[in-house]
Amino acid sequence: MKQRKPIALMGTLATLFAGFLAGASTAKAAEQRDSDQVAKLLSEAKTLAFQVKEDADLMEGFTRMNVAWQDHAVAINNIKDHVNALGRQVAKLNDARELAAPWQRTAIDRINPFMEELGGYTAAVIEHLNGTQKHTLDEYRDYLQANRDYSADLAAMIAQFVDYGKTKQKLDRLNAKFEFPTE
Repeated sequence: MKQRKPIALMGTLATLFAGFLAGASTAKAAEQRDSDQVAKLLSEAKTLAFQVKEDADLMEGFTRMNVAWQDHAVAINNIKDHVNALGRQVAKLNDARELAAPWQRTAIDRINPFMEELGGYTAAVIEHLNGTQKHTLDEYRDYLQANRDYSADLAAMIAQFVDYGKTKQKLDRLNAKFEFPTE
């Protein structure tokens, strides 16, 4: 019976120590606050992404109408300008990545591949309109469809991350107000 007490005591101490370590790592994670700078950059990226989405929707709609190629050229120049502006914004996000909270880094990491695809499809449409690359009309329509789809998905994803950040901020304020223990 006496031998069981030291083993039970050691087990209890080990459990308490493990709980302390878990609490310390949770507290460290809770200490890393969201970056206001990254949140602002994400919010601005959201606005730009919705501009690209609207442009891509309009241009893809041209495929179902009898629209002059000059109008296509004007529309793709708008898309190009907005994609470039969004690209500059994403570059700022990448530069600020080290300041970002873990969820903000995840947002940045998920935006980058969408931007690469969007840039590629936008370039293909421009090449077609400039005549530097010959594409069939069906390929051209596919590029416009892909541009629309990627821009819509990107805009929705960024909006969801911005909404998540705002909701998380509200929850953090309530936790502080009511002094709930961090988990």
